[in-house]
Amino acid sequence: MLARALGPRLGELLGQPIVVDNKPGAGSMLGTDAVAKSAPDGYTLLLADMPHTIVPAVYGARVAYDPVKGFDPVSLIGVSPLMLFVHPSLQAKTLGEFIAHAKANPGKVTIGSGGNGTATHLMAELLQENAAIKLIHVPYKGAGPAVADTVAGQIQSTFTTPATAAGHLKAGRLRALAVTADRRLPDYADVPTFVESGVRNLVIQHWWGILAPAGLPKSVMQRLETSIRETLASKEVQERFRAVGVADPPRTGPEPLRALIAADLARWSAIVASAGIKAD
Repeated sequence: MLARALGPRLGELLGQPIVVDNKPGAGSMLGTDAVAKSAPDGYTLLLADMPHTIVPAVYGARVAYDPVKGFDPVSLIGVSPLMLFVHPSLQAKTLGEFIAHAKANPGKVTIGSGGNGTATHLMAELLQENAAIKLIHVPYKGAGPAVADTVAGQIQSTFTTPATAAGHLKAGRLRALAVTADRRLPDYADVPTFVESGVRNLVIQHWWGILAPAGLPKSVMQRLETSIRETLASKEVQERFRAVGVADPPRTGPEPLRALIAADLARWSAIVASAGIKAD
């Protein structure tokens, strides 16, 4: 959806049509590998997101490309925090109460994810590690089914983006306990951050960014980065991003994305190792 939102305006600025080619499979590795093997001429780009830094930690030697050396970062395009949601029947109105309940009932509180080794699974592991609690992880085939089963009361909690759960939250079918942003969100001002709630290491933004095959000429990089920045500034693109809960990145350009990829690779590798997560 984000690629299709960028396409028309970016195509106008570049004087080229933008073709969005979905290549799912193998935890996003098929599409990513196809871009890594493409010519570094600016005509083939990758819309990557946070799992770009998770997949190498989970799949190890099965990853055919280098997530750092195989690509030249072009620009971040958007960020979105995650929230911890619980079913209203759970006797926890705050994150502190949730943690206390989990400690009083070790191994009994369930938390769903979009699947083994996904971003939402690693968020659950990160919460357990930093809050010193033990939850029961329930993997699903996608974040949508995990949210649906939390709404239905089949499981008690899950992580997802605010946009994904907005309707359920408004209707009272879910309760939001904390957000992974560094400050409260204007549209959800009553939901505290994890830091406010006493868990300091859960300041995390899901991100989306544009990568090119390694070796992109400097002049092409500059043109792409400038065009992407102008595209992100357009009112239509901003409205489409905002409608699905995606905010402007703090900074655009290659270096912020390069630094974010490096930091996330280290973070998720450590969590995967400590939790003993392996690919299905």
